[in-house]
Amino acid sequence: MKKKILITYNLPREGFAELTEDFELIFPENDSFSKAEVLERVGECDALLSMFNFVIDKEIIDAGEQLKIISNFGVGFNNVDFEYAREKGVMVTNTPDPVVEPTAEMAFALMLATARRVSECDRKLRDAASGLKWGVMENLGVGLNGKTLGVVGLGRIGKAIARRAEAFGMKVVYHNRRETEAGNATYCSTLDELLNVSDFVSLNVPLTDETRHLIDADALKKMKPSAILINTARGPVVDEQALADALKNRTIRAAGLDVFENEPAVCPQLLTLDNVVLAPHNGTATIDARIEMSRFAARNIINFFDGGKITCVW
Repeated sequence: MKKKILITYNLPREGFAELTEDFELIFPENDSFSKAEVLERVGECDALLSMFNFVIDKEIIDAGEQLKIISNFGVGFNNVDFEYAREKGVMVTNTPDPVVEPTAEMAFALMLATARRVSECDRKLRDAASGLKWGVMENLGVGLNGKTLGVVGLGRIGKAIARRAEAFGMKVVYHNRRETEAGNATYCSTLDELLNVSDFVSLNVPLTDETRHLIDADALKKMKPSAILINTARGPVVDEQALADALKNRTIRAAGLDVFENEPAVCPQLLTLDNVVLAPHNGTATIDARIEMSRFAARNIINFFDGGKITCVW
């Protein structure tokens, strides 16, 4: 009998070419399944392939009477109640490998856009009423060369960002719970130390109880007034309201955000500010990455049933 895989989003079919005739794939007719549709179908499925923004809670796990694995599409898995899944004997996996380079690229895109005021100047140039001025002392930003980048969370993505920073002539410092192999990067034993010395701060930590609001009003006050904050990790790592206040009051220079506390909602104050660049959780949004992430998630399912290697989160 074929094993059934419920796929919550219409992902690229190229990514599922390795799933043989042993599997029956259930795709949504439109962009995605609703929670009600998942609850209706998951009871007869052996595997659930879920998007990082689709919440897999106790109700869905309980409804999956035959469910053996949740293959999450993305490196983060805070959308899955994985503790309850473990309690029920359901494996949870993620897709860490394909997200590293595109997320690092996105972080650097935000760094450049904020430092050189690209989005702000683009908006004003398109608006004849903006009063944009041309001149050698107008629209000044800051450069990256010679500046210090502080990486909070020097995992695989953090290291990929650090490599790019070094190519731009930046000094890199980092903070982890413990010192790690970091090439030319310098270890900061406390977050405060990193915040004090960094011109740019890149957040690259998973969302946990410890990292929720890691960057709050107090942390923002410890940053340089000229500093720029970049978040491509998870929205709740930053106290969004505190950040909006800090940007409005120029406690820090600017911010580049790809993630938000209550996605898809964005703090209304952020939308009014010129010194923040916003993106709709686009860190891995390349055609290549989407195909490879689909392929990786599919391989986790294949390998789980074949007894091969998987990237489990518990």
